[in-house]
Amino acid sequence: MPFYQRLGDVPRKRHIQFRDNGSLLTEEVMGMEGFVGMESILYHLQSPCRVMKIGEFEEIARDEWVPDAHAHRHFKTYGIDSGGDEITGRRVLMWNNDVEISLCRPKEQMDYFFRNGEGDEIVFVHEGAGTLETIFGNVPYKEGDYVVIPRGTTYRFRPEGEQRYLVFETPGLIEIPKRYRNQYGQMLEGAPYYHRDIHPPAELNTHREKGEFPVKVRVRHGYQTYVLDYHPFDVVGWDGFLFPWTFSIHDFEPITGRIHQPPPSHQTFQGRNFVICSFCPRKLDFDPLAVPIPYHHSNLQSEEMIYYVSGNFGSRRGVEVGSITLHPSGLPHGPQPGLAEKSIGMHETTELAVMCDTFHPLKLSKFAKDLDDGKYAYSWYENAPDVAGEEAAVDGDATGAGLTSHL
Repeated sequence: MPFYQRLGDVPRKRHIQFRDNGSLLTEEVMGMEGFVGMESILYHLQSPCRVMKIGEFEEIARDEWVPDAHAHRHFKTYGIDSGGDEITGRRVLMWNNDVEISLCRPKEQMDYFFRNGEGDEIVFVHEGAGTLETIFGNVPYKEGDYVVIPRGTTYRFRPEGEQRYLVFETPGLIEIPKRYRNQYGQMLEGAPYYHRDIHPPAELNTHREKGEFPVKVRVRHGYQTYVLDYHPFDVVGWDGFLFPWTFSIHDFEPITGRIHQPPPSHQTFQGRNFVICSFCPRKLDFDPLAVPIPYHHSNLQSEEMIYYVSGNFGSRRGVEVGSITLHPSGLPHGPQPGLAEKSIGMHETTELAVMCDTFHPLKLSKFAKDLDDGKYAYSWYENAPDVAGEEAAVDGDATGAGLTSHL
């Protein structure tokens, strides 16, 4: 993060003696890119290297689905069963070497702590609220929040009510787009959000309990469990630029224009070889000759995944809350027949969606296969019968839904 934060007690200088009730605290420099990237310095009651037991290593196994055809896909996800917790309940939909995209509807509470040792995470909270308890302090979250968790952060969820997440994990870095920041790291006036929209840990609770505390660490394509004899949230203070934080999709300020703006205007985060965008309610293009719906386009080097969060998706029958459309590389996509004409004269859109564009092909899981509707690729063909024997939805009411999406 491009701004400095501090919680709890820290000494006057780095790397000098700092004590708690006479005991010398353990200083930990937690940083990216060796010693030249973002970092924070934490002060522990115990050595963070101390473990009383090393458990078994559990390899992550992915069941890949290789479709018979290269085609546009529509996955209906809202009705998936709940299961597991906020970590074990993650069900991978698609992935490549740069990003892994999962759905999660947790049913159980975490009875352990978790740390991702091989990637940054973004958890988009579609439904629910609660607190992410972390080594840096408590991070409250609510519906519509992106919860950004840098690698190496020990945490556990404390949810309130039903939860539904869309999860991104990457071995690269999750960053605010460079074009939104000046040379000093401050966000520009023209950026669609600002520093005060970013919410770092709100409260640091130093734990001094002894006992047995399991910590599950994701590392080397698997999970390694360790058992500590002290509570892992034993930090008395920290400062720096690296910490978990939240940003609400409702605080994204859409960029509008006289004619239709391209998808990069909705960019919210950048990763290694992928971007995450937020399509939010907004006023539409205001030129009297504007066509306020996305033009057909071929992102020849991109795979485009859109997750539909809320709104009226009247631009195509069958697209609903929780739907995911996937437009793979090498194929054009755009509005279905008749919708460009019907969109003329529309003044606003009310839908909410999260998009991820990757610059390398995505693999699909067998879980995704079970959710695929099998007919989305034909939705541009006006005479195609659908599974129920009805005509394809080419005469839907273009009520502004789909105008920021790519249906």
